[in-house]
Amino acid sequence: MAHKAGFVSIIGKPNVGKSTLMNVLVGERLSIITPKAQTTRHRILGIVNEEDYQIVFSDTPGIIKPKYSLQESMMSFVNGSLTDADVLLFVTDINEEHDEDDVLNKILDRNIPTIVLINKIDKALQEQVDEKIAYWQEKLNPVAIYAISALHNHNVDGLLDRVLEMLPEHPAYYDKEELTDRSERFFVSEIVREKIFLNYQKEIPYSTEVVVKSFKHEELKTKGQMIRISAEIVVERDSQKNILIGTGGSMLKKVGTEARIEIEKFLDSKVFLELFVKVIPDWRSKKNYLKSFGYDN
Repeated sequence: MAHKAGFVSIIGKPNVGKSTLMNVLVGERLSIITPKAQTTRHRILGIVNEEDYQIVFSDTPGIIKPKYSLQESMMSFVNGSLTDADVLLFVTDINEEHDEDDVLNKILDRNIPTIVLINKIDKALQEQVDEKIAYWQEKLNPVAIYAISALHNHNVDGLLDRVLEMLPEHPAYYDKEELTDRSERFFVSEIVREKIFLNYQKEIPYSTEVVVKSFKHEELKTKGQMIRISAEIVVERDSQKNILIGTGGSMLKKVGTEARIEIEKFLDSKVFLELFVKVIPDWRSKKNYLKSFGYDN
């Protein structure tokens, strides 16, 4: 049997469930997930490998109209994922209003085979689902439409088979042992950032970047090893720094503890995690800092 391989980009507006979907499809927790919009900032690849195929999924930031340089970089990741896509998975929320013109224009301009995924149907009546299916059939005329619940893994099983049918015959793009193109350091920074999104409100999570400064494996005197990690949380103002740290360092300690537990699960190792907070005024609009933080797509 000929080997198939290709790139499948998951796109849509913020907070429609793209990251949850990719984690389900890949079978690993690669993308961070929070109830807040615009949690995903980078293009993250999740690779599904079998003997006769390789599917390279791309989780992308939610499509928005950018207001500052960071958001412009986020949208460049979306555009990059469209450039090499063999298949598009367009995710839309069952409760989303029909105002996705900025998303639809990107899809229609590229003329890429598209599957529409109407997500979060566990919260909807069948009549709503039928109405959405009819709307998207007329609007996009996609290859297929699936009504799913990514959170509950409902109606996702057949999607992988459908995607595979649409991929070209091609050798694998990545080593068959690879799960993602990202480093352990990247996922550590993302886990810390996720805990910030879950523990703080308003502008704090959106004004924050996490940079892993040190990542060292140490042999313990007792059996096993420990990974010693030092990470910097970057904010834009002193007032944000004070809120992040909290009274007597209480909030920073809480974030550090929650992140360490998650990182230990992810790395399957004992972890010592140190967090520091640094102020870089207006970093989200400064190209040199964005480039150093990995937003140079």
